[in-house]
Amino acid sequence: MTEAMDAGALLDDPQLAEKLGNLDHDGLTALAKEIRTQLIAAVSLTGGHLSPNLGVVELTIALHRAFDSGVDHIIWDVGHQAYVHKMLTGRAQEFGGLRQHGGISGYPSRTESAHDLVENSHASTSISYALGLAMARRKDDQRYVVAVIGDGALTGGMAYEALNHLAQAKPPGVIVVINDNGRSYAPTVGGLARHLAALRVDPRYESTKRLIGRALREIPLIGDTADEAARRIKEALKQIVQPSTFFDVLGLKYAGPINGHDLQTLETTFAQAKEIDEPVVIHVVTDKGRGYPPAVADELDKLHGVGAFDVATGKPMATSTKYTDVFGEALANIAERRPEVVAVTAAMTSSTGLSAMSSRWPERVIDVGLCEQHAVTLAAGMAMGGLRPVVAIYSTFLQRALDQIILDVALHDQPVVFVLDRAGITGPDGASHHGMFDLSYLRLVPGISIAAPASPEELCRALEAALKSDRPVAIRFPKATVDVIPPGPHEPLVVGEWEERRRGNDVLLLAVGRMVDVAEKAAILLEQDGVSVGVVNARWVKPLDARLATWAAAHELVVTIEDNVTTGGFGAGVLEALTADGLAGRVRILGLPDSFQPHGNADTILANNGLDAESIGASILGFLDR
Repeated sequence: MTEAMDAGALLDDPQLAEKLGNLDHDGLTALAKEIRTQLIAAVSLTGGHLSPNLGVVELTIALHRAFDSGVDHIIWDVGHQAYVHKMLTGRAQEFGGLRQHGGISGYPSRTESAHDLVENSHASTSISYALGLAMARRKDDQRYVVAVIGDGALTGGMAYEALNHLAQAKPPGVIVVINDNGRSYAPTVGGLARHLAALRVDPRYESTKRLIGRALREIPLIGDTADEAARRIKEALKQIVQPSTFFDVLGLKYAGPINGHDLQTLETTFAQAKEIDEPVVIHVVTDKGRGYPPAVADELDKLHGVGAFDVATGKPMATSTKYTDVFGEALANIAERRPEVVAVTAAMTSSTGLSAMSSRWPERVIDVGLCEQHAVTLAAGMAMGGLRPVVAIYSTFLQRALDQIILDVALHDQPVVFVLDRAGITGPDGASHHGMFDLSYLRLVPGISIAAPASPEELCRALEAALKSDRPVAIRFPKATVDVIPPGPHEPLVVGEWEERRRGNDVLLLAVGRMVDVAEKAAILLEQDGVSVGVVNARWVKPLDARLATWAAAHELVVTIEDNVTTGGFGAGVLEALTADGLAGRVRILGLPDSFQPHGNADTILANNGLDAESIGASILGFLDR
């Protein structure tokens, strides 16, 4: 028996997931409204992924009513659409600390809840996880494995590979739910997106289902020969009135498209899928931003990822200029002068600063979907053909394409420019989004130059230098605000040439990127303790400045400072170089430890790892035994 329950009280209940089955239609409707209200209120204060979660309220409720997330496995891809899942599993009252230091994560988190199985914040992985979990089950294990994958994530190559294997392995109890809202950050691109869109809007769909049902019921099944004849007739009839979907061709059971906001239809479909003894793909159509008019009306990205905003209007509480904007304007200015310059992005045109160029030359900004590997090799081919591609991808996402950087770009010595936004500690998105590995994985690539500019003007100059180079170049910069966008034109940096910021006799600080300003503050503090400190802006991590050995020989201590892991990073490169000169004993490395970092304020995380001015000063005094 169902009963009406107060939705507000339910959100306060840590056992809400177990009690969902007792809610009647009115209670579920009230719960959905309450969830949307709380989502908007919470995200307006902390920022976060708003519209993806507004769109999956009914879908998430239906999943939790159809499956036991404490027993069955529900995997969210991408995990930023799991806020409602968190609310339904006892964390609704923690949303005041969403993405804040010490608060709950903006992605599924294994340390937060047993209901969060996979910390899935890089796209296109859920079906692989699901198939692996299914293949690891014992024969008597009756648990279901559900992969909820967005149509944007479905553009990624891993998803295709996993679907192909799933169709071959056919383990029972695997259900792939495609959350199709037509968008990732921006509208979803590619052939499969068009295929899903065609299914989504086909007015023949419901009448076709009824027609097929009536026709198939009238075909007799008598004897082996009749069986085969009937099977062929059925297949032919289906192709006439309902052409095969991509999933049918693979050999996967397909259901849909269905209304992702119709709870009864969702639950009925999930119940039917559970009775099928092989994998099932369920195509669910949802409205991104549903229930919040400013998100629905936003043409750019439906308020996909937002900072703090005014609930009444959806407008940000504060606007600021970021390094991303500096890069975008500088690239657009260069593109005006150089028609061979093109930009490549992986479903993140606005997020990577390419809006300015896209608005002026849309044909020169190529969005490949969430396919970083393809983006890099595509750029290699473009470079071979005479274009000058700039691949703009977040640091954490570019690491997915390391093989392509090495073998498709570097091996062929192609002049591809990689622009890595969100390098170092990014803040609220946490462990999966910190760009703290790029110096390590890029340093090992033969022939590549790596720039870590310390200012907006230096970023512009590094971009000019990169597009003058005839070899691969990577430029990294942090998620940080700037005062102004420096006007051009800009003189290119000299590749491999560092900048001496201040001179000292005792200690030499070699800092990269955002750590240069911190190093200068530390130097001032150390001067007060009687330590003479020199500071160098090591704006090229590779190649190193030819003056390094001379500078090191003139100082008692050489300290490198970076917002990258110390394993294989900038400091390791300095240590390797000075070993040949017998100066390695003077080197000390300050950077991020060999561990994943939590979400929270970037300055706080850096300070917790000894990378603020005071901590750096104390470390150096310790190195000097003072």
